[in-house]
Amino acid sequence: MRHNKKKGMKLGTDASHTKAMKKSLVQALFQNDRIKTIESRAKAIRPEVDRVITWAKRGDLHARRLAIAKVGDAELVREIFDKVAQGMWADRQGGYTRILKLGPRKGDAAEIVIIELVTEPVKKKAEPKKAKAKATKVAPVKAEKEEAAPAQEAQAKETAEAEVQAEEEQTDTAAETEKAAE
Repeated sequence: MRHNKKKGMKLGTDASHTKAMKKSLVQALFQNDRIKTIESRAKAIRPEVDRVITWAKRGDLHARRLAIAKVGDAELVREIFDKVAQGMWADRQGGYTRILKLGPRKGDAAEIVIIELVTEPVKKKAEPKKAKAKATKVAPVKAEKEEAAPAQEAQAKETAEAEVQAEEEQTDTAAETEKAAE
């Protein structure tokens, strides 16, 4: 009977072989940044890879020793810690790996996948559609009002100038009629 003490997938082998296989897959992933394997193995190593990167983000001696125990190569762990120190995953709060499905293998129809380290920066979450709709409805109205305000001011200035010119013309014509009357 399997109890919760033994976590993770068995992967069809005994415990020592599963442990060795996971360790070599984690090493290969960190060395090459992407590997091609079957889906169950990729899903089995994903939490271990994420855990090692989280330890690297901590950066202390104990975390380094834990990572060396998990990966098995001190030089590779040093490179991982250096990458993290340079800020490779600084803005990411988990989800350091991506699994891309390729399709079934020809011989035994096992699902082949590519597991890779994610290096792109995190994108900000988009606003919900309702908030976007409200924002677009409100924004044009405000924009129209803002655009309309300068246009109305310009019209008011033109009207005032036209009135001033009309008054000047009236005063000029009134002065001319007085001169003509004399």
